[in-house]
Amino acid sequence: MRVETCDVCIIGAGPSGAVAAALLRQQGLAVTVLEQQQFPRFSIGESLLPQSMEYIQKAGLLQDVVEAGFQYKNGAAFRRGEKRTAFDFRDKFSCGWGTTYQVQRAAFDKVLADGAAKAGADIRYRQQVTAVTVGEGQQPLVTVQPLEGGDSYQVQARHLLDASGFGRTLPRLLDLEFPSQFPVRAATFTHVQDGIKDPSFDRNKILVTVHPEHVDVWFWTIPFSNGRCSLGVVARAEFFAKYSTDATERLKAIVAETPTLSTLLENAVWDTPANELKGYAANVKSLWGPGFALLGNAGEFLDPVFSSGVTIAVRSADLAVSCILRERAGETVNWEADYAVPLRTGVDAFRAFVESWYRGGFQDVIFHQDQNPEVRRMISSILAGYAWDKSNPYVAKPERMATLEALCAA
Repeated sequence: MRVETCDVCIIGAGPSGAVAAALLRQQGLAVTVLEQQQFPRFSIGESLLPQSMEYIQKAGLLQDVVEAGFQYKNGAAFRRGEKRTAFDFRDKFSCGWGTTYQVQRAAFDKVLADGAAKAGADIRYRQQVTAVTVGEGQQPLVTVQPLEGGDSYQVQARHLLDASGFGRTLPRLLDLEFPSQFPVRAATFTHVQDGIKDPSFDRNKILVTVHPEHVDVWFWTIPFSNGRCSLGVVARAEFFAKYSTDATERLKAIVAETPTLSTLLENAVWDTPANELKGYAANVKSLWGPGFALLGNAGEFLDPVFSSGVTIAVRSADLAVSCILRERAGETVNWEADYAVPLRTGVDAFRAFVESWYRGGFQDVIFHQDQNPEVRRMISSILAGYAWDKSNPYVAKPERMATLEALCAA
């Protein structure tokens, strides 16, 4: 079996893989990216957070994204019954980007991957990673089977990054998977021609709608620039059991139970069969090991409610690349202290918000009639992705969210 060599091998060409590849190419490193699917391909997670723009810009991919014509986004709107509230991400506690985009991920991911390829990354589609060998004192060795025919081959690299997303290649092959603490939830989703005529609907914001009877059941409505939107519902797996086994009919039925949303979408054309994803929350024993690191969803995925997935992905790419470059410069890198701990700082801040959301407490906070403007700006910052800004009290001590819940409930 032939063995190829490179400086860094990346499994997966999604946002974390593409951003990592582009950052590494800026330093002249030889990068091989192994992607199992053929781009463009469908993916959910279409509403970006402004913090992600910092890393897209740093990787030299900003112009590609801007010129792609995606839907501008400046915030998030929430609705529970007749209660409404909205956050403008330009009005936030942390400095940095306050705007971003809502994207069809098939197109967005290809824009990033094509940008990394233009920067010189060797991106190979339809390549399945079948085995990985890692260990102290040896370089990672990846065995690859081309899915369009051809002989298996191996790639040996000084560093290996797993950016395989929900495929979770290294956690599966290296027995790194660890049960998530979150209950098993599922999402049913589709794209529709939305036909929304309501003048109060702001296409520059994601709309999060709470089910009228179940505080832990919610919908996303993400408008795109072409008159379409992504529509999905999230609930515990057992909630879906009483509905049709057909995903489209199930989604239609649950939307029909929610008057504000069904009215908003009364002219929608349901032209795409719905899909479903179950048990997506994931965790791992470690985010790194000898010669490798896990990026984005390959390491840990919380929940889609605050659209944190892409931001965590590109943040992890930036942190991992920084560690790799320091090692290549001769420094000693402690991957736990320099990669895992900083990454989990933001993940923990998001986690506090996610847990609060499903308790219903976060909703009590954002719909409260007497809101403190400064606290609201702190919350807006985390909703905008600035979950690593330790000057924000809700990042420094995420448990403050529980205290805020209690105050608002009282």
